[in-house]
Amino acid sequence: MRNVLIIGSGISGMACALRCAGQGIHVTLAAPFPSERSQSVMAAGGINAVLPLPETGDSVASHIEDTLKGGCGLGGRKAVTGLCQHAGEILDYLKSIGTVFSVDDEGRPLARAFGGQSHKRTYYCGASTGKQIVSALVMETRRYEGQGMIERRLWCCFHSALIRDGVCYGALLFDEARGGLEAVYADAVVIATGGQNALFGKTTGSTQCDGYTAGKLFMQGAELKNLEFIQYHPTTLETAQKRMLISEAARGEGGRLYYTSGGRSIYFMEEKYGPGGNLMTRDVIAREMDALDEKVWLDISFLDRDLIDRRLPEVRDLCAKYGGIDVTCQPIPVEPSVHFFMGGLAVHLNHETNIHNLFAVGECASMYHGANRLGGNSLLAAIYSGNVAADAIAARKDVCIAGREGKGPAHPDFDADLNRQRDLLASDRDTKSLFPVMYVRDMLAETMQKQLGIVRSEDNLLKGLDEIDYYLDIAGKLHYDNSVMPYFNYSLQGILTLARATMTCALSRRESRGAHNRSDYPKADASCQSATIISYDDRNYKVRLDEEGYYES
Repeated sequence: MRNVLIIGSGISGMACALRCAGQGIHVTLAAPFPSERSQSVMAAGGINAVLPLPETGDSVASHIEDTLKGGCGLGGRKAVTGLCQHAGEILDYLKSIGTVFSVDDEGRPLARAFGGQSHKRTYYCGASTGKQIVSALVMETRRYEGQGMIERRLWCCFHSALIRDGVCYGALLFDEARGGLEAVYADAVVIATGGQNALFGKTTGSTQCDGYTAGKLFMQGAELKNLEFIQYHPTTLETAQKRMLISEAARGEGGRLYYTSGGRSIYFMEEKYGPGGNLMTRDVIAREMDALDEKVWLDISFLDRDLIDRRLPEVRDLCAKYGGIDVTCQPIPVEPSVHFFMGGLAVHLNHETNIHNLFAVGECASMYHGANRLGGNSLLAAIYSGNVAADAIAARKDVCIAGREGKGPAHPDFDADLNRQRDLLASDRDTKSLFPVMYVRDMLAETMQKQLGIVRSEDNLLKGLDEIDYYLDIAGKLHYDNSVMPYFNYSLQGILTLARATMTCALSRRESRGAHNRSDYPKADASCQSATIISYDDRNYKVRLDEEGYYES
């Protein structure tokens, strides 16, 4: 029986695990927390699909074109076509395993309008679509756990991949409960660790998604792609701990953005882009808000109270709890915030990286969204990418390598690597650091927020690189305090390396496209309509434009 190791148990990780188990492949599903604590539960807006409902006037072809247009030409037609063509069956699958979608009085699923889309095609589960999908997938996963096809490994963090000569044979996991490293061998490894929120500190996402896995794999030879494309969601509410997302559903139901001047409300998006201005793509709205020297408000108070209670209860409750705002009679103060990462591990159409038997799915993989993601496409891509990777693994004819008894030319011995990494962790156990790791991470977040904002310039990016180089120099000299969780210590180098790669990609793209905006290069350049690929070679960061494109290979 083949064995697959999946790192991360959110929606993309579980989707891949279920698809593998359904094809007779044993899965080890490793994560530091249960699926119910993954970032996936935070997805509120909905999932895109075109259903066979003639009255909508929608089509799969329209979904494809909207996605490609939203991605500003970098989405890859083959990849996007596959995503959109399978959306309907993914929605049917989710319903079949217990996901409860909102329906009208006749039992037909309800769809809402999301930015950049020509039709209403975002289907939702009240205000908790992500929670509903996670719950359904968890129950299905438990069924396979009972059959012995899926084994959950909780409280485990990724440390590094086991790679020889461009082939991945498994991974080293840090077990928090035992406080030690363990080698887990597998015929394929799937990375499903989400984006890199912790690089920016306060965002709409979970700081569990810190980017370390991508940074470490980058240092081990995996290529990264399109890191410069970072989506700022235009409507978030500031709190002491994080940015609370005010779902795009609020604007999909009719919410309006405005600022005040001379005692009157200026509906700036409608004035510039017409009646549909509030549903322009997220990159456009965030850029317009950033250009204003005014406080921006989102108003849904004029909507019917019953509609708010039925379709926007999470927005209502979130604003009341964290802002003391009654949305039925008060506007919501909103600001853009880092929300989604279009860039990540570079993968081919089958979601395999440039390292054989190493796959990546979900937000940590750069695929489908190009330079800007449409709302409602992230949940779809999470499930679809998991399915694609599982099918590619199942189709492999490779000889099983996961059993230790098979060591030889086809299965290298990693015992020396494991012992060396154990020694490194143990060597810091009795030392104290005068420069806490979390302080370095806080300084990094300040740099990323300031120098890699909605609009960038060469001066900002070069300053950002200088600051990150300083943090990397510090990281190499720290004596870590292992009385705190060792993961925060050993992960610092990978996080800083990923941050430097991101800043390098942004500096190399001398144009403005989608979520990447340069004040010194304010227009799109047709010669730059290619993916940015960055590789790591002996501490050198090498950037190239991939004209043929990982998307289509």
